[in-house]
Amino acid sequence: MSTTFGMPFFLEDQSGDIENSEFNDIYNRMRFSLRRTDNGSQHPVLMVYDMTSTSASSRSDLRVPIACLSFGANNALGTVKIQDGAHVDMNQYLGRVGRNPKARKFIAHDGQEYRWTHRPGGDPEWQCVNASGYEVATYSLKPDGEPHYANSSGCVLTVEEAYGHLAGEFLASLTILRHAVKYNYL
Repeated sequence: MSTTFGMPFFLEDQSGDIENSEFNDIYNRMRFSLRRTDNGSQHPVLMVYDMTSTSASSRSDLRVPIACLSFGANNALGTVKIQDGAHVDMNQYLGRVGRNPKARKFIAHDGQEYRWTHRPGGDPEWQCVNASGYEVATYSLKPDGEPHYANSSGCVLTVEEAYGHLAGEFLASLTILRHAVKYNYL
């Protein structure tokens, strides 16, 4: 049984780069690595690794990714593979919610539906809620005026403690959405 602390996971986005970054909980309870693995090809491939375990090697290239995000030519949306699942079209995995193209829903490996909403200029910029409308994760950009810190972009993925087992899926789905917004594919 794991210890609960009664506080969310604050996964500090080390670089803010949607293709290469580390996401480390400020209390060292959880760590993820987001890596581009295709060496600059026209079809970007991003991997999400869970770096939390201390028993495995510290090199992400020796770990099995918890998510593989394969984008198409010109950064178009491609396929996503979460854990041991099959490759699924990203537009199918992240279905639209109503008429808002920047609100997308997905089914996590717990069988529940979650919905991300993009709020440009808002704090948080991205919000994820469960089917009951409860906020389970957010992604916030560095606040204006906050000083620059070494090894930190100032951006934070926050995951409610009860949903920590889904943090990798939240990171993968958020990465797809941030990529789609950046390259105008939503």
